[in-house]
Amino acid sequence: MADRWDEPMRHESIDTHRLGPIGRRYALDDDTTPPPATDPYANRFADFHDSPADDAPERRRFPLGRWIVRGLGALIVLFVIAVGWLAFTAPLSKSLQPPTPPSITLTADDGTPIARRGAIIGAPVDAAKLPKHVTQAFLAIEDRRFYSHWGIDPRGILRAFVHNVGSGGVREGGSTITQQLAKNAFLDSDRTAARKIREVMIAFWLEAWLSKDQILSRYLSNVYFGDNVYGLTAAAKHYFGRTPDTLNVGQAAMLAGLVKAPSRLAPTSNLAGARKREMVVVAAMADAGFLTKAEAADVQPQRVLASRPTQLPSGTYFADWVLPEARDQAGEVKSEATVKTTLDRRLQATAERVIRQAGLRQAQAAIVAMRTDGRVVAMVGGKDYTKSPFNRATQAMRQPGSTFKLFVYLAAMRAGMTPDSTMDDSRVEIAGWKPKNDDNRYLGPITLRRAFARSSNVVAARLTQQVGVRNVIKAARDFGISTPIANEATIGLGTSEVTLLELTAAYAGIANGHYPVQPRGLQEVANKGWYQSLTGGQKALDDETRAKMLELLGSSLRGTGREAALTVPAYGKTGTSQNSRDAWFIGFAGDLVVGVWVGNDDSSPNPGLHGGGIPAQIWRNFMVSALNIAPVEKPVIVEENAMDPAVLDNGEDPVGDLIGDTIDRTLPEVQGALRGAGIDLNTNRDGSISITPRRGPDGPPPPPRDARRGEDGPPQGEGE
Repeated sequence: MADRWDEPMRHESIDTHRLGPIGRRYALDDDTTPPPATDPYANRFADFHDSPADDAPERRRFPLGRWIVRGLGALIVLFVIAVGWLAFTAPLSKSLQPPTPPSITLTADDGTPIARRGAIIGAPVDAAKLPKHVTQAFLAIEDRRFYSHWGIDPRGILRAFVHNVGSGGVREGGSTITQQLAKNAFLDSDRTAARKIREVMIAFWLEAWLSKDQILSRYLSNVYFGDNVYGLTAAAKHYFGRTPDTLNVGQAAMLAGLVKAPSRLAPTSNLAGARKREMVVVAAMADAGFLTKAEAADVQPQRVLASRPTQLPSGTYFADWVLPEARDQAGEVKSEATVKTTLDRRLQATAERVIRQAGLRQAQAAIVAMRTDGRVVAMVGGKDYTKSPFNRATQAMRQPGSTFKLFVYLAAMRAGMTPDSTMDDSRVEIAGWKPKNDDNRYLGPITLRRAFARSSNVVAARLTQQVGVRNVIKAARDFGISTPIANEATIGLGTSEVTLLELTAAYAGIANGHYPVQPRGLQEVANKGWYQSLTGGQKALDDETRAKMLELLGSSLRGTGREAALTVPAYGKTGTSQNSRDAWFIGFAGDLVVGVWVGNDDSSPNPGLHGGGIPAQIWRNFMVSALNIAPVEKPVIVEENAMDPAVLDNGEDPVGDLIGDTIDRTLPEVQGALRGAGIDLNTNRDGSISITPRRGPDGPPPPPRDARRGEDGPPQGEGE
């Protein structure tokens, strides 16, 4: 090594005898002179020189046996992983479940099915117990070597490949029944190589753990037959009205033929195609030796049922409304689920009947009946669901007219007023708005009881101004009205739109004594979260306020709502929107709260229509049947303002009740009696009139007028 950078490196010889073994083995000097002969390490380096091939050392042999053992071990590990994967992703129990879309059957409160959404699913079948010709029909057309292969059929795959190549497209499949079960029960419909590999693996898995009859049974129990029908049991009943064990050869052949293209070949819509396919299956059965030629020739084209009388309706107004809630309750539905609703079949039939008998022409009608706790027991959203599935009970937003006065008077009662409080029933102008009574009659100071009974518009407007629009809106919100409400005095006459269901639930709050009442269609109510429980619970209506409201609602049935009078205590309110576009009656008796709406879908006027007419009559007819009570038989009572359209000051005077208008406008406000011509006519100081047929020349006179009426109100318990 040089001591200075400018000195050249000096080469010094190395004494290998003084080196270690490695140094002695390899000469580190540049001298190529061979070492002395006596050197013990002589010619050692020659081993690194090229030598002839014959002198090369023998290479180590490849350990084939060891790699075979390793490969077998890897296969065992993969097999265990595959078995574990199949056990979790393809459990054998899943092969019993039809691959249906979400399916829910809705039942009435007595457990009777009323509607179904989703697939029609049949009970499982046992292939071993079916007639031979039934299972043979499917084997002949789908998988003739089913009992001899191990899940896949190489011959079938090769045959399908040849036929498809010859036809220039995919015309025939090579899947076995086991593969079809694997695909239907566990896989989607993607046509990918990965899915096909999984299908084959699951097919082997099913073959390893299930018998052939078990596989065939599960296949027949969930295969699709068109018309949203899954399983042989459902298909046999749907198309032929039979059970699988009573199918003849032709019927079994037709059902087996549907599997290829169930939607296209369903005999209810393509009978000719289904019969043609039936003959193909019969020929396949003869070719497979399942039928003789004579037996095949005897098979006739089959007929199917035109319709199923016992088939559940696929759509009703109530079912459409309750279905989203039912799905939420059922959770994720992958097979058929049953959800019990609140519908009462008897009351539903009654509601449909009274709507049919209402004598409506172009007008539509809707009715909602619920218990006081909000359980909806009947719902009709229109005259004919098949012609119009639009639900006018839950979807239509219409002006409620005077039925909205419930919240005006509720705000007044909350403010400390009573039914005996007086208000001026005279013309008024509020910020340029001039409300008027529909009969253009103004009685001056009257009690709130009488104002509510005759549905005075000017009193409602004055009350709204006095208690404040904000408090009226608050009363409506407290009782469940969630639709937009205008911040103006006109809301007292029902100018803001609501739904029939929501308004009926608000009246249920008065009947129940707790508010708001949430209308519901399911028997079981989902548990509320803690936040919803704290913020969305009910509040109790104090007894005093409730008693006041019941007194007001009772007086209405002796006034504008006299057509709704019952033989039991009843409460309600009429409502008519401007130009008689909408007519309402909402009320309650017993444990039923019922709302009725009548009108045109295009909101066009209905001359002569008012809440005290057809809606009140529909309500009364429903209640008489629902409560199983006798109809009213009472003398005719004519109260001022027999109609109550919430007419705004627009210069229009809607058509009124002819009898009521005529008598109200011609008779003076005097008290007395007139007897003759077979009737007794009594007048009172408040203007009310009672017309009673005479019982005979010597019959007892009617009781004194004052004994049958309230202090300022109309006659107690009387109606037309």
